[in-house]
Amino acid sequence: MNYEKNKIELEENGYSVLADLYSDNEINQILACIENAEQEGNSFMKTKDLFAIRQLIKNVPELSDLLFNKKLTELISNLSESEYFLTKAIYFDKPSESNWFVAYHQDLSISVDKKADLENYVNWTLKKGQYGVQPPIKILQDTITIRIHLDKTNKNNGALKVIPKSHSKGIIRTESKDWNIENEFICEVEKGGVMLMKPLTLHASNRTTNRKKRRVIHLEFNKHNLTKPLTWLEYCGIKKACT
Repeated sequence: MNYEKNKIELEENGYSVLADLYSDNEINQILACIENAEQEGNSFMKTKDLFAIRQLIKNVPELSDLLFNKKLTELISNLSESEYFLTKAIYFDKPSESNWFVAYHQDLSISVDKKADLENYVNWTLKKGQYGVQPPIKILQDTITIRIHLDKTNKNNGALKVIPKSHSKGIIRTESKDWNIENEFICEVEKGGVMLMKPLTLHASNRTTNRKKRRVIHLEFNKHNLTKPLTWLEYCGIKKACT
């Protein structure tokens, strides 16, 4: 397949949507793998509005071969001439009854293995034993997010809203006037499709109103090594199983 159109859209607009990266059978296998996983430990979070698994490949290693099918591997290699690797994997389940919504924001934090006092690494967090930090902006600019949709997602069950081209403005204070909500675009994605996004693209999601699930696997990829002694918490090469 030729993904040149999606590559151009991602670079110019900060997002792109593709259909049919996974068959219904592949989606069923992925969901069964998640449902059969032991749901214990700090990486599992469950409330009435959200179920999430952080460090997804580490906690459910059987998913690796299912997620990195031929189409996804080809897509990643076509998006950049550089060799990208996985840096973060999260599973989100927005239940049919969910009243959860997310205001406009950029994804500014990466997951790392330790805390270190380094120039241009700021806004450190520690959540459930996992360090997060805002890295130098070049790392964020070169991150590619791929959101695998396990359900058909539209404006009624929490499809992401984005502000096109907002990724080109660097880090934006959401209370500033550097962006215009009139340009908002809703990224509706078919089951088995994916949404590509730059993390600096302003994005948000509404509450669910149609009582349908919205299950998504959120993957982040990068090509840069971090400043020593930091390393990516979830580093995994693409061409071999992430186990």
